[in-house]
Amino acid sequence: MATKTSAGAKPAAAKGKKTAASGGKANALQQPLQPSAELAAIVGSNPLPRGEVVSKVWTYIKDKNLQNPEDKREILADDNLRKVFGKDKVTMFEMNKHLAAHLK
Repeated sequence: MATKTSAGAKPAAAKGKKTAASGGKANALQQPLQPSAELAAIVGSNPLPRGEVVSKVWTYIKDKNLQNPEDKREILADDNLRKVFGKDKVTMFEMNKHLAAHLK
């Protein structure tokens, strides 16, 4: 049996929700975070949202050709990335964990 809703009613998920586009508070992924000195060598020293940090790190990885050619999921760290990751290679799945430790 179908339920009736009034023509002007909003879906429950949309009620009271504010987005950054509508002038509301930014969610956790949109919140600018300050990179550590080690990460700033790669992405710059200005606060950035987490998504932009990840995007800039991927740009750096691709520009420097740091993906393992035999397994593109592996990132081979250069001197700058080694300071962030703490080891010589990480998988793309581990990368965000290491980046999170360098964002405040």
